[in-house]
Amino acid sequence: MTTTTGAPGTRASAAARTVTARTAVARTAVAGLAGLVLAGCSTVGTGSAGEPDGGSDGTADGGTVTLVTHDSFGLGEEFVTAFEERTGLTLEVVQPGDGGALVNQLVLTKDSPIGDAVYGIDNSFASRAITEGVLAPYTSPELPAGAEQYAADDEGLLTPVDLGDVCVNVDHEWFAEQGVAEPTTLTDLTDPAYRDLLVVTNPATSSPGLSFLLATVGAFGEDGWQQYWADLRDNGVKVVDGWSDAYSVDFSGSAGEGARPLVVSYASSPPAEVAEGADESPTGALLDTCFRQVEYAGVLAGADNPEGAQQLVDYLLSPEVQAQVPDAMYMYPVDGSVALPQSWEQFAPLAPEPFTVAPETIDAHRDEWIRTWTDTVIG
Repeated sequence: MTTTTGAPGTRASAAARTVTARTAVARTAVAGLAGLVLAGCSTVGTGSAGEPDGGSDGTADGGTVTLVTHDSFGLGEEFVTAFEERTGLTLEVVQPGDGGALVNQLVLTKDSPIGDAVYGIDNSFASRAITEGVLAPYTSPELPAGAEQYAADDEGLLTPVDLGDVCVNVDHEWFAEQGVAEPTTLTDLTDPAYRDLLVVTNPATSSPGLSFLLATVGAFGEDGWQQYWADLRDNGVKVVDGWSDAYSVDFSGSAGEGARPLVVSYASSPPAEVAEGADESPTGALLDTCFRQVEYAGVLAGADNPEGAQQLVDYLLSPEVQAQVPDAMYMYPVDGSVALPQSWEQFAPLAPEPFTVAPETIDAHRDEWIRTWTDTVIG
């Protein structure tokens, strides 16, 4: 995993943890996948003691199972090792890109799947994966109580693993120093009092950018969201391509100490800005501006090792992996019984009523909405 270091307890080191959690994770290419790797893919996992991996037919070291995931997968080598020790399988990880690229690759390769299991399809792209037939039904016996509320379908094609809220984050210290009242709602952001204060990410290039666009669709409806974005444009909203630039460069509340005190990020971002020993966070999430993201795992249709894929889905729901999700993925575990880090309990509450859009509606209009947004905001 690529990391950035800073002095312990400083805002710099806290922001570095956030960047590490939500940016691409570099991986080492693995022998045995040469014929499967696509442009932009990377892999994790090796056979025991550096020996060649066994085939997926159960030979050698018990077989190989390949997980296809997004490039923010942060569970890392300890996850791989623990799964291999638990199952006797060899785990390889392929990362073709962000959440959108992940689904695109699965669709393009559905007749010859590049893996056995998938993790990281979110509710912005779930319906496309389902309708394109890239998934096989599997209902995990490890699904925690209450997690069924996050189901994306009725056939068990996708299993919820984690969730998080994409929300506008606010720099409390900036507003206090300027003597300006903080906004609280989406509508507030169009007020001239907040002109030139908000930075967002492009929904065509950014997962949180797309989620925030969906929040506005959920808030203002299919007939009203375009006017809302026209109002934001006229109020000086800044658009950048990726979350890292928005949060780490433009946002005044991060280590970058940028010029804008409002940014589209996550409800889980504020704990990363809390100095060691502090009892207040200098930033916060505006919980009336959020869209709920849910990430799913599933078994790929036509997988070489469907049994291994099922074991992998089960393992993602295990208490030990669910407990790692906050620190590794900066998301909330789907298992509500798992204890969260203390800083999350204090500084990272989920939105009580996040905006939602039905997955099938997203699938039907996603590309159209992005084109309309581009014409409206970028021109």
